[in-house]
Amino acid sequence: MEVENILHMKKGDGQNSYANNSLLQKSVVTKAKPVLQESIREMYHALKPDCLMIADFGCSSGPNSLLVVSEIIDIIDNERQRMNEKSPKYSVFMNDLPGNDFNAIFKMLPSFYQGLKQDKGSDFGACFISGTPKSFYGRVFPDHFLHIVHSSYSVHWLSQVPKGLESKSEEALNKGNIYIGNTSPQEISKAYYAQFKRDFVLFLRSRAQEMVHDGCMVLTLQGRFQSNDPGSLWDLLGSTLNDMVLEGIIEEEKLDKFNMPFYAPTIQEVSKLVGAEGSFYLNKLKSFTVDWSVDSSQNLENRANFVAKSIRAVTESLLDTTFGAAIMDDLFYRFKIKVKKHLSCKESQYLNIVVSLIKTRANLY
Repeated sequence: MEVENILHMKKGDGQNSYANNSLLQKSVVTKAKPVLQESIREMYHALKPDCLMIADFGCSSGPNSLLVVSEIIDIIDNERQRMNEKSPKYSVFMNDLPGNDFNAIFKMLPSFYQGLKQDKGSDFGACFISGTPKSFYGRVFPDHFLHIVHSSYSVHWLSQVPKGLESKSEEALNKGNIYIGNTSPQEISKAYYAQFKRDFVLFLRSRAQEMVHDGCMVLTLQGRFQSNDPGSLWDLLGSTLNDMVLEGIIEEEKLDKFNMPFYAPTIQEVSKLVGAEGSFYLNKLKSFTVDWSVDSSQNLENRANFVAKSIRAVTESLLDTTFGAAIMDDLFYRFKIKVKKHLSCKESQYLNIVVSLIKTRANLY
């Protein structure tokens, strides 16, 4: 699976689009906001640049894309007014894979700029927003270029499906699973962590070269409590696909070869890798949980429907490529039924990790 060429959130503004099914991601951004605020204030006091260079890695599309940009600008503008400082200019780079729906972001820019003009007044500095379609696992920007790096719900996506999920005879080792499951052998968990380690260290190393000294980076990603915790939501999706194999709707060989390019690390794993890479000072490391359906007070049908639509908006590009578009409606109807049953007897939450990093002066690139 060529993840870089395939993975993207569901495009457009239809009922199954990411734009209309990204309330979970908005909730995560909101809960991580206190760390973002404190980190940016600290950076601004340390550097006070005339032009702030900001990059949002894995920006996706829809209403959340410019929400983060707006919040970063608000934090800086409020702080500079409090200090009676001249407004800096803002140069914002929206990064994601080439398949991302960048046009949807660009269409929102005229109203976004107009809103800034009305809200901030005549003394507000100019703001320039552009798109940078490229994988963030590697260099995207010049040396010592960025003051602020942000990424939410992106770094848990891997650059590729881990190697080592098949035996030497090319037999699937993770048969019946699409991620680390209850029945996955230990080799699967090791392979996933090894791939995450390679990707995360490369991400940190690349950003370290691109950031100015004392620049700040705030990352939010899905995590898990312990390294041996299975991904229960992926278990449910894998179980749904297995049911369709048994009914002859999906070829078993296709399912055997399909694994999610995703890894939810523990807090300890994130901390250890940041320390080992060595380019950043670990400023803050916090965690919080969010219900699968965001609002657990809703009735079961609504909660299950919310989860199914949210996961479809995120994974359809991967599933469509392997199993075909024709089965998507049936797949996610069946998945919703399983989610509803699961939620009826078990509280289910995502663990989220938010980490604030400062580019150290000791690392000279």
